[in-house]
Amino acid sequence: MQSVTNIRGLIIDMDGVLWHGTEAIPGLIDFFQTLNDLNIRYILATNNASLTPAQYVIKLAKMGVSITEDKILTSGLATALYLSEEVNPKNTAVFVIGVDGATQPLREMGFTLTGLYEIKDAQHPNKGADIVVCGKDETLSWDKLATATLNIRAGARFIGTNGDTTLPTEHGVTHGNGAILAGLEVATGIKPTIIGKPEPIMYQQAMTLLGTKPQETVAIGDRLETDILGAVRTGIRSIMVLTGISSAEDLKTSDYQPTWVMQDIIAITEALKQQYR
Repeated sequence: MQSVTNIRGLIIDMDGVLWHGTEAIPGLIDFFQTLNDLNIRYILATNNASLTPAQYVIKLAKMGVSITEDKILTSGLATALYLSEEVNPKNTAVFVIGVDGATQPLREMGFTLTGLYEIKDAQHPNKGADIVVCGKDETLSWDKLATATLNIRAGARFIGTNGDTTLPTEHGVTHGNGAILAGLEVATGIKPTIIGKPEPIMYQQAMTLLGTKPQETVAIGDRLETDILGAVRTGIRSIMVLTGISSAEDLKTSDYQPTWVMQDIIAITEALKQQYR
């Protein structure tokens, strides 16, 4: 078993690490029980912006795991936190492609959310969005894409909650938010600013919540180009599990590597038990 040392905090991805869609990955309950028994702090940090922290609490409860909302950081929440530090929410209008996980944090921060076909132009300088935020949206429509495109072309800042091009589900691997961002980028000629992994923003926010330093923090993820690259860019160690998107074969051609590779959360649980008990 691989030795894992000097861990005070874990930043844990969810899709592909803890579950596939609505199906828990084996060992989920024991994994969290071990973290609690060993007093290892953790934040669940996901690029998926479709659910709110409260909804993730409910999802985990259905899988037999009880946690509190303050242990969850979604890319939707990370986006709202980031934008609230960049601009004054009370004076900023945002059009959102996304559902509760993206819209609720923005509302709670004080941003005004605009509707379909509200566009800023010469006749309506106070109408439309200052910022367009695009997150995972299972209710995606032509009208939403058109409104986002029109606002971006009118000068709105373009923000992506995350750039994942694919998403592991109980049905298999499907398209992710990055695929939608790519379409909007082609339509507008504007490249989005990405808040989620592999950019360091979410990991830095998570370490602030954990109260840990980079050298004592470890990220757990399933995707090389987001979870692991994000850890590399942030200067923290990482564990890649093989239950999600990236495979052991992918590591052979990657320019960057995780600190450890483990089969699944069962293997991580055993490694932690051996090291810290």
